[in-house]
Amino acid sequence: MKEEVPVLEYTDVTIESRGTMVPVRLKLSDQGITFRNVKTGKVESLNSSDLEVINWQRLAGGYGIRIFTENGSLYRFGGFKESEQSKLEKFFKNTYSKTMSEKEFSVKGWNYGAAKFEGAVLSFDVGSTPAFEVPLNNVSGCTTGKNEVTMEFHQHDDAAINLMEMRFHLPASELAGDDPVETFQQRVMEKASVITATGDALAIFREVQCLTPRGRYDIKIYPTFIQLHGKTFDFKLPVTTVLRLFLLPHPDQRQHFFVVSLDPPIKQGQTRYPYLILLFTGDDTDYIELPLTEDELQEKYEGRLEKEISGAQFEIISKMFKGICNRKIVTPGNFTGHSGTSGISCSFKAAAGYLYPLERGIIYVHKPPVHIRFDEITSVNFARSGSTTRSFDFEVEVKNGGIHTFSSIDKGEYNRLFDYVSQKKLRIKNRGKMEMGVKDDFDDSDADEPDPYMRRVREEARERDEDDEDSSEDEDFAPGEEGSDVAEEYDSYAGDSSDSGGDSEAGSDDESKKKKKEKKEKKTKTKTVSEKPRKRRQKKEKDENKPKRPQSAYFLWLNEHREQIKKENPGISITEISKVAGQKWKALSDRKEWEEKAAEAKKEYEQAMKEYKAAGGGAAAAKAKKASAKKAPVAASPTKAGSGTNFKSKEFIEDSSSGSDSDDKPLKKKVKKANADGEKKVKKEEESEEEEEAESSEDEESGSD
Repeated sequence: MKEEVPVLEYTDVTIESRGTMVPVRLKLSDQGITFRNVKTGKVESLNSSDLEVINWQRLAGGYGIRIFTENGSLYRFGGFKESEQSKLEKFFKNTYSKTMSEKEFSVKGWNYGAAKFEGAVLSFDVGSTPAFEVPLNNVSGCTTGKNEVTMEFHQHDDAAINLMEMRFHLPASELAGDDPVETFQQRVMEKASVITATGDALAIFREVQCLTPRGRYDIKIYPTFIQLHGKTFDFKLPVTTVLRLFLLPHPDQRQHFFVVSLDPPIKQGQTRYPYLILLFTGDDTDYIELPLTEDELQEKYEGRLEKEISGAQFEIISKMFKGICNRKIVTPGNFTGHSGTSGISCSFKAAAGYLYPLERGIIYVHKPPVHIRFDEITSVNFARSGSTTRSFDFEVEVKNGGIHTFSSIDKGEYNRLFDYVSQKKLRIKNRGKMEMGVKDDFDDSDADEPDPYMRRVREEARERDEDDEDSSEDEDFAPGEEGSDVAEEYDSYAGDSSDSGGDSEAGSDDESKKKKKEKKEKKTKTKTVSEKPRKRRQKKEKDENKPKRPQSAYFLWLNEHREQIKKENPGISITEISKVAGQKWKALSDRKEWEEKAAEAKKEYEQAMKEYKAAGGGAAAAKAKKASAKKAPVAASPTKAGSGTNFKSKEFIEDSSSGSDSDDKPLKKKVKKANADGEKKVKKEEESEEEEEAESSEDEESGSD
């Protein structure tokens, strides 16, 4: 009986990628090692026959596995526990017949040693153990100098800290004609990830329309990379950076989108393009013949490419990308929208585009392109699109907490999209609400019916209006009653008044005037709005005896140097003087003299304030202010006792001069009454003051006794 080989799976390990540790899901089986990038979903595998050296090594904060392949590539996985060592060692020995030895590194901290090249890895050894290892596929460039080599590295966008470059000093060789600097550079550049357009291209496509990045580019396909050559920019895409290929038909049935997912993305300055989007029309046809023999096609591409390819241009390019990159082409599945196409017209981030439901995810094109896999989705939600009832929003919540909202989707797409989401077993947030009837709101058969939500709102408003009518009836609105304004305005017999006599017309006019007068009096009685005049804020009076606040060190210095600044800058304005003075004060290093003067002035001010308060400065000022406030009405009164002088306003004088004596009498009576009231008020105040003085004198006499 054949023994079953165990399978080891790890979901929380990492792999080194361009200088940073990226989370992956690792699976070890008898077929080989497979690992999947958690963020991008890219799947890579190593056959068991390709493994050459397997090591267990200590990493910062844990342990890891170092795997060296036959083609010279290095893979380093981290995030393992020390207890996993024996299990992994047993697995590699029984499954792959490989011994997992422990790899030790030098921790001396020396910066001098020997550089050794092993496949695509540069090892810097101190003594007999390596200090560090550099995968040469991370190198983006290598320059030389006198006895010096500088290596530059590719940068990772998600890494907080990146290694930019590394320099090696190589001593001069004693052998004649041997330059160690050039030899070192050649060994690095052989395995470095530097793309140079050498040799002939397999195929060239001219003036292809590209939506992202925008423009028209010549696409040249080489065995190891793809070049996009435009009028302004030139991009080179290694085939290893291609993650996925999508071929999506345009809803107009005449065009096609070809989307290429990239990791790492192509860069144009500070802009990143993780997707390459090409647009083709169905009328464009092409024919190419590859400069390869049938044996070469079978050996290199395993039958993925044919020597002669003809047909529509989008089909030829998609086949070339598939053969060179060894990636499957993803097309829309069985989903068909309300309009009979596989794409749904919608908006994303205020830009119009198309949403394509796929077999294992959804993709949106094209500003910006978004691809969401099902394993990234936490839940979906169907929401109403604002106040309109003709469309809805499709919200997709992903595991990292973000929400992608695809809005303005026609309501005819609702049932089909809902069935698609249910079939893929995605969690729907508002499923309960939909089962209660929200789904029927977007039914195609109800296109001519009013929106149920708006119908419910109208019903509630109608009920509220009925309650208001029952609780409070309008007394003025009585069209059937006699004497009502509405009955008079909408009198069905108003036309018969012309047949009657003139007395009836006069009577009706008198009645209408009487009713209007009564209505006006009723309104004036119910009006109870009292407006009080706004009080004016009194200006605070200055106390001349109060000490002035001291000046700061800056103003003391400015008063001393103001004339000097004017002399140095003739014709300078006041604002410019303050600017120049501020700059000079800022540049002044020794401010001790002015700070001491300011401190001395502050002490003098505090002493003066103490003396001012001790003398009753603040209390006396407040008392004087209060007394003046009391006497203010007396001065402002029209008459004073015993004066016999009348103060008349301008309005009164003008009215009295222009009018007759009979008209002046009521005004004179009002003035006399106001004068009498003022005299009474003044007398009361004088009597109260006399009583206060008498009481104070009695208190003094009792105290002296």
